[in-house]
Amino acid sequence: MGPGEVAAILLGTFAVLLMLRVPVAFALGIASLPPLLFDPQVDLYVLIDQMYSSYNSFLLLAVPFFLLAANVMNAGGITDRMLRLSRSLVGHFPGALAQMNVVLSVLFAGVSGSATADAASQSKIFIPAMVKEGYDKSFSVANTAVSSVLSVIIPPSILMVIWAGTLSISVGSLYIGGILPGLMLCLAMMATVHIYATKRHYPRFARASLAELAGAALVAIPALFMPFIIAGGKIFGWFTATESAAIAGSYAIVLAVVVFRELNLKSLFATFVDTGRFAAVSLFCLGTASVFGWLLAYYKVPNALLAHAVEWNMGITATGFFVAGVFLVVGCFLDAIPAIVIVGAILQPLTQHAGMDPLHYALIGIVSLAFGLVTPPYGLCLLIATAASGEPLKAVIKDTMIQLLPMLLVLVTVIMLPQIYLFLPNLAGPILGP
Repeated sequence: MGPGEVAAILLGTFAVLLMLRVPVAFALGIASLPPLLFDPQVDLYVLIDQMYSSYNSFLLLAVPFFLLAANVMNAGGITDRMLRLSRSLVGHFPGALAQMNVVLSVLFAGVSGSATADAASQSKIFIPAMVKEGYDKSFSVANTAVSSVLSVIIPPSILMVIWAGTLSISVGSLYIGGILPGLMLCLAMMATVHIYATKRHYPRFARASLAELAGAALVAIPALFMPFIIAGGKIFGWFTATESAAIAGSYAIVLAVVVFRELNLKSLFATFVDTGRFAAVSLFCLGTASVFGWLLAYYKVPNALLAHAVEWNMGITATGFFVAGVFLVVGCFLDAIPAIVIVGAILQPLTQHAGMDPLHYALIGIVSLAFGLVTPPYGLCLLIATAASGEPLKAVIKDTMIQLLPMLLVLVTVIMLPQIYLFLPNLAGPILGP
């Protein structure tokens, strides 16, 4: 079979299965079966071999450990202490609860690396509280969903680990590279909340005294130390990304069980079960996406798809906008992990032809895919927030799209001003490992 036939079979079957609401992981695996069954050049052994190869990665062990750290944080009172600190920092701003929502996402991002874990925990905390304080329900849901995407951009990030393992780039460089885009997105979200709060007269809390701020910081210090373990350990070469994730998970357990004493053994076991379930879903999706991606590469489908794009001879900026556009569209229909494995690999030759820095490509891809977590119809974080609130999806679309506009401006700066966002990784280059 030629590239055109394979592309039609793989992509067509996958699209039909998605329309039939087959889960993405299963849809990718089932769509891969026709070439394996009917082309004598390949056989079903490829399915097993490629799935095993995708799992046989020391780096990917970081995924369940990051999820464990996030789950223990939520169950063990660590998130509550970060919430107290965020109130002390921004509780006096207009739209206090919404501002706290954004700041807590930044603090949570430094530990969990999972946007869905952030959305699940903060939907339970903030949406009922914001509605009770007079915030519009649609705004509350949108604010919670949009702020949760900071967890995939601010290091450590599970998507960064997947990107590094799939496209062979330094995890340390990605961690440092994600700091500035993450902080810029945080400021954009806070500015958006300020405008909303001013126009709709959302309430604020009394300004915290220095003593209250110091007390909140003191209580949160053990939890805030975790990001330095995860990101700092990798950046300064003390241990690998996987080892840092394992240490962070262990540290979270010690805090929750021994220091704060808010997690007993029964609850800890339940947390392990939840972590195993979420990790299995993520990694199974990675496995079937790897088979799908291997078939595309084997039949040279990317070469055929990008043949005309390469002939356009786009520069770095034009290529950046093209890459962002593809990821923004794909992210609406596909989970970020298979999108990285499949689309990331397809677009990589195009970026190389344009002379784009691999780290610049990674930042554009990851920031673009963050939008997909809150854009319908897939928008997993938005679905989690709407499910927690009981609000129908169509009722929150307008506020969600409005809050995404400042994020889009940040993405444009990432594309057009790579020298700014690559400054820190280039500065730290000599101390970063592979």
